[in-house]
Amino acid sequence: MAQRTVLFVLFDAVQSLDVTGPLEVFMGAEQHAPGTYRIRTASLDGAPVRTSSGLTLVPDQALDDPLAAHTLVVPGGQGTRTPDPALVGWLREHGPRAERLVSVCTGAILLAAAGLLDGRRATTHWAYCDKLARDHPDVEVDPDPIYVRDGHVATSAGVTSGIDLALALVEEDLGREVALGIARHLVVFLRRPGNQAQFSAQLAAQTARREPLRDVQRWINEHPDADLSVESLADRASLSPRHFARAFQAETGTTPGRYVDRVRLEHARRLLEDSTDGIEEISRASGYGTPEAMRRAFVKALGAAPAEYRRRFRPAPAR
Repeated sequence: MAQRTVLFVLFDAVQSLDVTGPLEVFMGAEQHAPGTYRIRTASLDGAPVRTSSGLTLVPDQALDDPLAAHTLVVPGGQGTRTPDPALVGWLREHGPRAERLVSVCTGAILLAAAGLLDGRRATTHWAYCDKLARDHPDVEVDPDPIYVRDGHVATSAGVTSGIDLALALVEEDLGREVALGIARHLVVFLRRPGNQAQFSAQLAAQTARREPLRDVQRWINEHPDADLSVESLADRASLSPRHFARAFQAETGTTPGRYVDRVRLEHARRLLEDSTDGIEEISRASGYGTPEAMRRAFVKALGAAPAEYRRRFRPAPAR
C-alpha cells in the first residue's frame, strides 16, 4: 500500500486539540501499520505558531515547500475569525490538489473562504454554523452532525469530533481492526457515526422558563416509554394541546415531538452501549414499542440499524 502524506496546516491562534487529536489518530495508525502515513505539519513561512491556549507548535516545514498531500487537514481556532489572506490564497491554490480535504471545527471557515466548500454540504462548530451559512450562501451548512462527508471533502464539528472523523478515515484506509486498536489506545469510541447530533437532546434544547414546562421536560427524560403524545404532555402541564405545543417550542427552541424523538433515541443508544438487554426489550423501554419502529428511527437518524450500532459502539468485554 502506497504511503499517504497527511499535512496539517498551522497558523497563529489555532486550536491545539484540532491539530493534536487527529494527528494522534494518524500517528497511531502509522505505529500499527508502519509505512502507511507520512505526517507533516506546516505553517505559511515555517515559523512556530502559538495556539489559542498558549502552546507553541513548531512545524516541520513551510507550506510553500514542495509536498503532495494525500490528506490535507485544516484545523480551526480563534485564528479563523479573521482569516489570513495569504493562508486563504494558499488553500485556494493547493486545496484542490489534495485527494482528501479535511477541516476540523472552524477550519471549515478557511475552506469556505477559499471557495472549496461551494456547492457542498458541510458542518462546523455549532456556534459558528450560522456565520458560515450567512457569509457563504453557496455552502449547504448542516449544523447537527459531528462530521459530514461530501465527495473528497470532509468537515467536522467542534474539537473532539476531529478525532471521530480521523478514525473514520483510518478505518476507510486500513480497516476496522486498525481503527479499533487506535480507539482503544486513545480510550475513545470507535466510532461515533458522522450524523450523530453535536448535542444531546437535553443540551440541544433550551431549558423552559416556566416550571410546568420544565417538569414536562424532566418527565420526558425520565419516562421515555410513557405516553408522550402532545395531548398527554399538555395535560401534565395543565395546558391545552395547542397552547402547550406553542409554549414548549417558544421556550425550548424545538417541538415536543422532536424533543421526544431525541430523548428516545439517546435512551436506546445508551442501553445498546451499556446493557445486554435484547433489541425487543430496549425498543419497549425506549418508547418505540416494536423493534421495527426503533430500527426505522435509528436508520433515519444514525444511518445504522440498532444491531449494527451495538456491534460498532458497545465497548469490547474486558479480557
